[in-house]
Amino acid sequence: MVKRVVLDVLKPHQPNIDVLATELMNLKGITGVEIKVEEIDEKTSSIKVTVHGENFDLDKVIEKLESLTCAVHSIDEIFLTK
Repeated sequence: MVKRVVLDVLKPHQPNIDVLATELMNLKGITGVEIKVEEIDEKTSSIKVTVHGENFDLDKVIEKLESLTCAVHSIDEIFLTK
């Protein structure tokens, strides 16, 4: 089961990170979301998105971010349990 994942994400300035967090919290199995802005340039922000939960679907998380015009660059960390 996926318990935690950290994603490296590139996002435009809109939507704001609070909107991203709220949208991710609406997904099944997610109990917490942390977003940290790493770098800001003229049109985009590089962010680290940490998602916590109980057996959530990582593909759904990535799909949700992409639907909000974000690009997932990499999965930097993942924590799984049996």
